[in-house]
Amino acid sequence: MGAIPPVCDFGWQAIDAVLPGVDGKSHPIFSHAGPNGMVVAFICNHCPYVKAAISRIVRDANDLKAEGIGFVAINSNDAEAYPDDSFDNMKLFARTNGFTFPYLHDEHQTVARAYGAVCTPDFFGLNSDLTLQYRGRLDAARRDAGPPGLRRDLFEAMRQVARTGDGPLDQIASIGCSIKWKDAA
Repeated sequence: MGAIPPVCDFGWQAIDAVLPGVDGKSHPIFSHAGPNGMVVAFICNHCPYVKAAISRIVRDANDLKAEGIGFVAINSNDAEAYPDDSFDNMKLFARTNGFTFPYLHDEHQTVARAYGAVCTPDFFGLNSDLTLQYRGRLDAARRDAGPPGLRRDLFEAMRQVARTGDGPLDQIASIGCSIKWKDAA
């Protein structure tokens, strides 16, 4: 069963953190913001929702660069319980899918908790002030490939954010696999 995040909390101030990337470097999240904002996407390697959408996620991240929107992806899943989400498998997943943006490891899950991330994929669209303006789906395809000409919800919302600083009032939540939290000990 899929998990569904809450509606957009417009104006929520995003939180920066430094996380290790699959490129072997440490990355402050905000250092990847574009002049018009950024998307912080919580994804993972094994989720069928992410796997079905990953080529469209990469496409939209690339297309948003032209709009002045930066992009980072973060994996916060418990890799001990879900070995497919290990750091080594993150490197392979990024390489296999042609990531042109940082893929960061949130091993201690502090960033996912700070953002209130719920599922993979879970998209946080921020404006140039790095306040939340979009918390919605990539598109309507969910776990399917989607027909040609499918509306690109994330892309269109972030293009509006780039131009106006504000996200659309009507947003449809993403759906995906729940974040795999570590047991609280």
